[in-house]
Amino acid sequence: MSGNIELLSTTLAAAKAEDRAALIAYLPAGFPTVDGGIEAVKAVVAGGADVVEVGLPHSDPVLDGPVIQTADDIALRGGVRIADVMRTVREAYEATGVPILVMTYWNPIDRYGVERFTAELAEAGGAGCILPDLPVQESALWREHAEKHGLATVFVVAPSSQDARLATITAAGSGFVYAASLMGVTGTRASVGAQAQELVGRTRATTDLPVCVGLGVSNAEQAAEVAGFADGVIVGSAFVKAILDAPDEAAGLDAVRSLAGELAQGVRKR
Repeated sequence: MSGNIELLSTTLAAAKAEDRAALIAYLPAGFPTVDGGIEAVKAVVAGGADVVEVGLPHSDPVLDGPVIQTADDIALRGGVRIADVMRTVREAYEATGVPILVMTYWNPIDRYGVERFTAELAEAGGAGCILPDLPVQESALWREHAEKHGLATVFVVAPSSQDARLATITAAGSGFVYAASLMGVTGTRASVGAQAQELVGRTRATTDLPVCVGLGVSNAEQAAEVAGFADGVIVGSAFVKAILDAPDEAAGLDAVRSLAGELAQGVRKR
């Protein structure tokens, strides 16, 4: 079975045709439980998310701030495994029909086996992977198998990336480019800042791929600001925090559905 890179591309193109940015939501698999995580993905899509990133919980997440680290710890202590991540992708995709990517660090894939991981992700209906710590120059094996299985390879660029480096990264990637809005880890912030807009401009000069911005967006106003210059707005910590702060699982689902609705309105007010 082939993965859903084409669905990802058409979804991002459809948002652009509506003169808006896409809303991309991030949630870790296995948080607060495997079943609860699947329901949370369904809830953010019901609220208005166009694309979902399912996080593969990691014990040492270099890009993720304290909120997502807390969620990852809960998932890991609950015994989450790669099989649970694949189940989350499969059931979420079957229930929603939206593109589902996995965001993961390289070590779990390397240990699991690239061919096995890509084949299983494609079979589950996944659209691709975001790989924040895989250097482009070491990515040939991954890209070969991802392309064979119809999966996008999304690389992360940062404000520190030089123009020549941006060109190298974007030439190797597919699906979209993940632009980190600032130097640092994930987390909600009072301001997303001008660095992100400059980075999007420099990245667009190297590629026709959509450029989606993450790190720091937590409310409709910030979503609208980023949607003014990016093709997609990526929100993670705000969704995770909504679940962490909720008194019970049902309230958490209501909270992320509501937040997705507010953010979906935000990306339409660019």
